[in-house]
Amino acid sequence: MAEDGKKPVIKKVIKKGGHGHHGGAWKIAYADFMTAMFAFFLLMWLLNSMSEQQLSGISDYFAPTTASLSKSGAGGMLGGKVIGEGVLSSNSSSSAFNPNLPPPTFNNGEAQAEQPIDEDDLQKAQAEKEQEQFENTADEIRKAIEGVPDLKELGKNLLIDNTPEGLRIQIVDQDGSAMFPSGSSRMNPNMRSLLGLVATAIKDVPKKVAISGHTDSTRYADPNGYSNWELSADRALASRRVLVEKGFPEGQVQRVVGRSDTDPLDITNLSNPQNRRISIILLRDSISKSEKDRTTPQSLGITK
Repeated sequence: MAEDGKKPVIKKVIKKGGHGHHGGAWKIAYADFMTAMFAFFLLMWLLNSMSEQQLSGISDYFAPTTASLSKSGAGGMLGGKVIGEGVLSSNSSSSAFNPNLPPPTFNNGEAQAEQPIDEDDLQKAQAEKEQEQFENTADEIRKAIEGVPDLKELGKNLLIDNTPEGLRIQIVDQDGSAMFPSGSSRMNPNMRSLLGLVATAIKDVPKKVAISGHTDSTRYADPNGYSNWELSADRALASRRVLVEKGFPEGQVQRVVGRSDTDPLDITNLSNPQNRRISIILLRDSISKSEKDRTTPQSLGITK
């Protein structure tokens, strides 16, 4: 018994055991997992935004281009040489480790590794595109004429073909259907309407244009010396004016010439009415450029 007759005080301590689902250990594991995922996606983003040269540098950093087999003062396998930061290197051995990284082809959605362009393939593709454009223009002109009843009969006066120079559109005279009065450069209304349709069809085609006037072999006496040369040139100039009035860009007219009767359409009959014609050629890019080069100030012996 305790002293003074007092009972001893007994304190009972109850230890509570932890329950797994109330602990915080899982939160630590989840936080580690989320950190690792964030680091992974950050790495992927950085790799995607790097150029091929940068990735190649990283590859070289972790894959030394050296592993020296020669002995050195350090006596180590790597030869005791340090090249760059953190890279052990020597000139006498091949790489000990070479990871295969996929070649980066895009950087922010743009191609990084460009394939060399073959000049011949490029010219061929441009020629095919040019030819398709010419064919579409020819079809558009034919359909435009067929859509106008008053001009439908003039379809026989229109000749369209492909030449080495480009798409050639010719408006020719027929028996009983002349585009110009005899000996005059003042065109008939039908000719003006026909040129208007041609201008509408070609005004949006980004090609230079060459216009030439032609006559037949019939000659006439003029006291002032006016001949088929002047007549063919005046008719070509009159055609240029109408094309521009109908909306064709004046800056796309590269040349306007008169050919007289030197380039007949019918070589067997020089007096054939079809030899009297206006020729409009949509020039191919190669022809247009070569003509421009031939007429530069340097090619004419003119210095600025």
